[in-house]
Amino acid sequence: MRKILVSAFVLSLCIHLQGQTIDKLITSKEVTRIEKILSADDMQGRRTFTPGIDKASAFIESEFKKAGLKPFAGATNFRQEFFMTESKPKTSKITIEGKEINNLKVVTFSYQPQVSLTEKSDITIVKISKGDNLGQKFNEYFNSDKSYLVLVDASFNKVLPNIQNIDRIKSNPGNNTILFVFGVPEATTFSIELTNTISKKALNNVVGVLPGKSKPNEYVIFSAHYDHLGIGSPEGGAPHVATDSIYNGANDDAAGSTAVIMLANYFKKQNNNERTIIFTTFVAEELGGFGAKYFSKQLPADKVIAMFNLEMIGTESKWGKNSAYITGFEKSNFGEILQKNLEKTNFKFYPDPYPQEQLFYRSDNATLAKLGVPAHTISTSKMDSEPTYHTADDEFESLDIPNMTEIIKAIALSSSSIISGKDTPTRVNTKELR
Repeated sequence: MRKILVSAFVLSLCIHLQGQTIDKLITSKEVTRIEKILSADDMQGRRTFTPGIDKASAFIESEFKKAGLKPFAGATNFRQEFFMTESKPKTSKITIEGKEINNLKVVTFSYQPQVSLTEKSDITIVKISKGDNLGQKFNEYFNSDKSYLVLVDASFNKVLPNIQNIDRIKSNPGNNTILFVFGVPEATTFSIELTNTISKKALNNVVGVLPGKSKPNEYVIFSAHYDHLGIGSPEGGAPHVATDSIYNGANDDAAGSTAVIMLANYFKKQNNNERTIIFTTFVAEELGGFGAKYFSKQLPADKVIAMFNLEMIGTESKWGKNSAYITGFEKSNFGEILQKNLEKTNFKFYPDPYPQEQLFYRSDNATLAKLGVPAHTISTSKMDSEPTYHTADDEFESLDIPNMTEIIKAIALSSSSIISGKDTPTRVNTKELR
């Protein structure tokens, strides 16, 4: 009994001392500095393939260097570069039932310089009728490797601008062509003539490494995405926000990227990680998670012990301060480990309260989770009522910096036993994800 009491006392003392240390290393002042830079107007909303995203990357690279991290897998710097294919429609002439269709009613997706199709070609005609689930149907055809002529009921005309603005960018595009034509009920005979400008475009994740001492080939990942939506149409802001057209993405996801930088500094100064820690900020999440997908192919999934993906942690959760939720909580014991490590604190992690949103499959954790990695997203975003989500009001002034600081501290403390090698979360059952 005496040994148990002594052990409990030592554990409590360690947590107390660690708490004192963390309060000096993770401060609201430093969180404010990083967050303000990443969400500033001069970042121009950090849209992929813009000067703003390049500026954000350079800043994160400088922070990783200053923290003392090493480049990933023998790279010469912190940029993990890869290429994607972009298609820009050049000309379009679509004739259906002998009548030429107004190009403003047509949206095309093709990665071939020239396309010529008729009803005799290998293309399937489908319809999206009034009352259908447009999003579900759109994704089904858009993500297919077959060619489709999709006739969309005129009742969906209001979403036409949104579809027209979708980026035509893919990592491995096929030879298929997909057309969405609005307001045309039938297509027995048709002729499709398209030309596109095809180009390869470079983009990059930012990746830094803190090598493990005794288990260097076992990896723990802290990630977030550093891209956002860029510049859009001017919007009327909330009372505390100036009216502008820059989608600053302070919460989505400059907050997560700020946390990754803060954690890199914290664990480097702790200098006691037995497992290797990889800190990464992903590009092109808003375009389809392309940065995370590329990153996930660069290391063996069976060596990844856990992934902490940090997404929108700048506002209070539905439970108030000192709380956050974990997506896919029930799919491994990752969350249980984190909560156990926080028993001596007033912070609590909850299961995802928005299961209908399928958040476990929608963020940058998904690619590794599908390979069995206990890869989970930590967030506080109220997905049923977050007022600044994907709006120009997502600015620094909308954040709760003291609470965000406490969340970052909780992530650092709760991950300690995984980083030390003491705890290994159970793997995600990939059969349940099919």
